[in-house]
Amino acid sequence: MRSVIACLLLCATLLVSVDHGRAASPKSLKKRATNAAKDIYNAGGWKQAFATFYGDETARETMGGACGYGNLYQSGYGLMTAALSSTLFNSGYGCGQCYEITCTLSKHCYFGKSVVVTATNLCPPNWSKPSNNGGWCNPPRVHFDMSKPAFMKIAFWRAGIIPVSYRRVPCARSGGMNFKLSGNRWWLMVFITNVGGSGDIKAVSVKGSRTGWIAMTRNWGVGFQVFKQLQGQSLSFMVTCYSTGKTTVHNNVAPANWQLGSTYSAKQL
Repeated sequence: MRSVIACLLLCATLLVSVDHGRAASPKSLKKRATNAAKDIYNAGGWKQAFATFYGDETARETMGGACGYGNLYQSGYGLMTAALSSTLFNSGYGCGQCYEITCTLSKHCYFGKSVVVTATNLCPPNWSKPSNNGGWCNPPRVHFDMSKPAFMKIAFWRAGIIPVSYRRVPCARSGGMNFKLSGNRWWLMVFITNVGGSGDIKAVSVKGSRTGWIAMTRNWGVGFQVFKQLQGQSLSFMVTCYSTGKTTVHNNVAPANWQLGSTYSAKQL
């Protein structure tokens, strides 16, 4: 009897070992990525935070910002944006993420209304003021400093600050992902905008038509750089999103005669 049990245990161990050593199939990897995406958007449901706004109805003050999107009309984000407190900004990994926000527990709320915003900027800490009285973006607070047009979708603007409920949602984008090239002959920097799905970016690699894949480093926001001479080569990019780990390859995004300052489009994540 003992020998039979030992044999069964050995067989089970071998089966586990074989299973762990087997390479995951493409179908399995796709399923994992899908499940990871579901976890992002469903985890914890609605959460609580506070929101303010900055700028005026034109949202002029929201252009540019710590993510490097520049003109938010040209980069595909428009007026429905927000600056995140550093807890959510996460050293730039929060750039491009989308949140649905609704006003709660305030007489200034437009109840039943919500707005989807894209994270395009950092709301920096104000250490000279307490977290509950002016230092709204001080860690570890979760706070959204919204564009005024976005804020006005959910509350009367004279409220100043409102309690809100928020949740992560997929980013719906029109058109493809955009790659804006800058730098000089020896230094290439690319800003990646109009990213759909999870909206965020963890890592980027570039490949010239005469090179292998070269890992780029994050310079700031959604700007990634490499110190390499790549002129005269068509450029391909490999992009990995931060939230799901999903990686996509975008072949021949920029033609061999690409120019600094130009923007080139590719398929969405």
